[in-house]
Amino acid sequence: MFTGIVEELGEVTAVENLGDAARFRLRGPVVTQGAQHGDSIAVNGVCLTVVEHEGDEFTADVMAETLKRSSLGVLAVGSRVNLERPTAVGARLGGHIVQGHVDGTGTILERTPSEHWEIVKISLPADLARYVVEKGSITVDGISLTVVEAGADHFTVSLIPTTLALTTLGLKKAGDPVNLEVDVVAKYVERLLGDRARPTGDAAREAGE
Repeated sequence: MFTGIVEELGEVTAVENLGDAARFRLRGPVVTQGAQHGDSIAVNGVCLTVVEHEGDEFTADVMAETLKRSSLGVLAVGSRVNLERPTAVGARLGGHIVQGHVDGTGTILERTPSEHWEIVKISLPADLARYVVEKGSITVDGISLTVVEAGADHFTVSLIPTTLALTTLGLKKAGDPVNLEVDVVAKYVERLLGDRARPTGDAAREAGE
């Protein structure tokens, strides 16, 4: 589990096309401290497994399904990425519960700078809109953010200077894709309420189920 508090801005140093997968080598001096084979590291919000680790770099394999459902497929040598290690048990939960399982991708639509912050408008896939609410949490490229406005096909977030300086959202421009992970609690609530609405036992038999 992650919390969406990015630890460092890393860099892609190599990309190997494996046909139905890809292998990335990434530099991250902070997240590679004490890293071992099999450890998890979130890359732009996608939970990846460390395959190899040498110095301040690690490699991770990304299967076709992940490349298809996330923006990792557009990464190239030199791309900057948000990196975060899993949260240790007993640590402070600085952001919100993040699984590292991307639900879909959005596109940066607009950036509106201000003196002390910046408003960023991001497109929202129709099937994810019901999970996004004003003042709720959403993960964008692995960053835990608070939703300012929730529309039918977009949402906005307000970024402070620290977020702009230390994450990829300070580098991306209109038209760039971003990974989105909605609040998992909302998905569980929806599933539980849906199950409660279905008839069970005698009621189910009477309904012909």
